[in-house]
Amino acid sequence: MTTAPVRYLVVPTVEAADGAHSARFGDKTLLWVPADQRLGRASRTAPGLLLVTQVGRSFQDDFPDVTPLVDHGRHLVISSADKPRRRSNNCWRVEPLRAGTTVVDVPAPAAARVDPAVADLVGELSPTSYQADLTWFASLPTRHSLSTSFTTAMDFAAARMVALGYGVTRTPVTVGGGQSQNLIGDRPGTGGGGVVLITAHLDSINQAGGPAANAPGADDNGSGSAGVLELGRLLSTRSWRHDVRLILFGGEEQGLFGSKQYVAALPPAERARIRAVLNMDMIASKNTAVPTVLLEGANVSSSLMADLATAAATYTALKVETSLNPFASDHVPFINAGIPALLTIEGADSANGHIHTATDTLNFLDWALAAEILRMNVAALAGWLEPIAAVTRPRPAGSVVAWGPGRLDVFAVGMDSAMHHKAFDGTWKDFESLGGVVLS
Repeated sequence: MTTAPVRYLVVPTVEAADGAHSARFGDKTLLWVPADQRLGRASRTAPGLLLVTQVGRSFQDDFPDVTPLVDHGRHLVISSADKPRRRSNNCWRVEPLRAGTTVVDVPAPAAARVDPAVADLVGELSPTSYQADLTWFASLPTRHSLSTSFTTAMDFAAARMVALGYGVTRTPVTVGGGQSQNLIGDRPGTGGGGVVLITAHLDSINQAGGPAANAPGADDNGSGSAGVLELGRLLSTRSWRHDVRLILFGGEEQGLFGSKQYVAALPPAERARIRAVLNMDMIASKNTAVPTVLLEGANVSSSLMADLATAAATYTALKVETSLNPFASDHVPFINAGIPALLTIEGADSANGHIHTATDTLNFLDWALAAEILRMNVAALAGWLEPIAAVTRPRPAGSVVAWGPGRLDVFAVGMDSAMHHKAFDGTWKDFESLGGVVLS
């Protein structure tokens, strides 16, 4: 950790410096050495280096006078001279920067062979259905966890899940002195024993205006909530070996209350059944020239991240970044419990200055980006759930001929090696020999 004065330099990731400590941020790498050592003419000194993880621009909005030494959107590096009195809140966290870490990686997975069944499923994504659900969520004045319109939103989502064939339950969530809810939709598999969770938080917030203020929450997190419903719709059209569980959490904006309480209440046997948790939070604002998604998890979820990156390379045009630095969304309580979980979130979310305000509206969404992220997600989900091939009935082949409605002719080789014929025209006729010898 960097607690002593240092000399630092930001370089392209392809470059290196012998003997220097490093931390990677996508296509940039921060190098540093003790302050009394040389590092290059462009290097600067700092009393120490701190890593900031933020939601949107929350840290930069709270501390506008702090100039980041590295700005990679969700992740910043600041001088320890600018260390705030608080270490964290619900929207940002400050910690020492560790040497030898990859804070953000840019993997380059090769595209896999296209699976026709998965390609068909990906192709059935409906931007129209997704947009309709998201537009409805964002039409409410707020979805604050303790508001009546949050309950209205939950009623709407519950009705959509029921219409798709999911069994729906609601569980209470304590948020401060009030009560909110989680909505859970279940669809059993064919007996594989596992369950895959698809989650998002349904609530929205206006950070400056308070609980009664307008908070349409189109991107944060109408985009993820509508994504849960659209993925639930797609998955309901197929049979899967494992169970599908859709969850919309309440109380996320106040401190992950819905997901924390859900995980805490899970019996050990139910925890053990969870194969994957896919959490979506802010998937519809295009903040970069190239459509980019950040996959955020931990070591326990590294295989899931690899699956998603491969799905992106195979079925989408997304640029993928990854981070093993989970923070401030509903995947975190699962990871803390040792359950494989990860977040999919739009790239460079700090460029989105509308979240947690009255201006988080449909006007600033990029529907094409959201659709690409959903395509990546459903392709990976298909692998985790394990599809059950459709069972087809045996079809008559060469030896059976249907001449028309109500007329069937069956040809078979008898013990005498001769061809025999049996007919059906409403009733079965006896076999008749057609003579001859059939050679094997």
